[in-house]
Amino acid sequence: MIYTVTLNPAIDYYMNMDKVDEGELNKVNNSYTLAGGKGINVSKVLKNFNIESMALGFCGGFTGEYIKSDLNKYGIKDNFISLSEDTRINVKIKTPKNETEIMGKSPQISKENIDALLSIIDNVEDNDILVLSGSVPSSVREDIYKDIIQKTKSKNNIKVILDSRENAFKIAVKEQVFLTKPNRKELSEYFGKDIRSVYDIITYAQQLVKDGSENVIVSLGKEGSALVNKDEAYIGNAPDGQLVSSVGSGDAMVAGIVYGISQNLNILDSYKYAIASATATAFSEGLTTFENMNSFLDKVEVKKINLK
Repeated sequence: MIYTVTLNPAIDYYMNMDKVDEGELNKVNNSYTLAGGKGINVSKVLKNFNIESMALGFCGGFTGEYIKSDLNKYGIKDNFISLSEDTRINVKIKTPKNETEIMGKSPQISKENIDALLSIIDNVEDNDILVLSGSVPSSVREDIYKDIIQKTKSKNNIKVILDSRENAFKIAVKEQVFLTKPNRKELSEYFGKDIRSVYDIITYAQQLVKDGSENVIVSLGKEGSALVNKDEAYIGNAPDGQLVSSVGSGDAMVAGIVYGISQNLNILDSYKYAIASATATAFSEGLTTFENMNSFLDKVEVKKINLK
């Protein structure tokens, strides 16, 4: 089974506008809402790829009910812990020049809520995949991902994929995970360095492997990405196309990796699916379909880098 954990989900309210003038009345050209959150996005892409998953996390109020309803329409199973406060709403504004995001306030999560989630994690079985994605709400301890990972230690061959940042990431990665997916900025934040060159990216990704991540994918936007583990390093391209929106492309990359693993592919072949999935999402309205992702596979180029 594949489990995705979204501790801080949201309703994402997307707006397309010609421009944004602060302090003035602004006109929206078109808009739509989706159940959002990094783990939820992973589950949605997997569903588009005809792969089942169980979405876990916290939801509350009318916004939480919207998220559950949206997942139900998608055909995605969920086991969210119910909260007394409303799940947040994030606003994502796209103009011809920029993409701007406004992050809503997270609801309060109690110790009882956290204990309930940890009890669900006890159901993870041998050979399952567990995706831990996104930020940790301010009311939750920063070591929550560590606690979740430790709950799986008694099981065999659990593949944990960690896609977070800041202290929650720093604490959790030391628990030994299968894969992490920082972008260049997040890798720089982790090491407190301004990491720019491909050489430095690979060097610091190797250090992240030593810190506890068996595999590391560093996403680099239009410059492509890198895959590093203790034995090998690769640079993947960013196939050409017209950017529609970068929102969700990182989550689609994680879903591509999970898809490959679920098909018993090795990490390199799974990485190619990750690149195709991220690219197809960036060039689409919303998250990629399987057909769209598949159309980019033959455009994916991966080059091995000599580590010596």
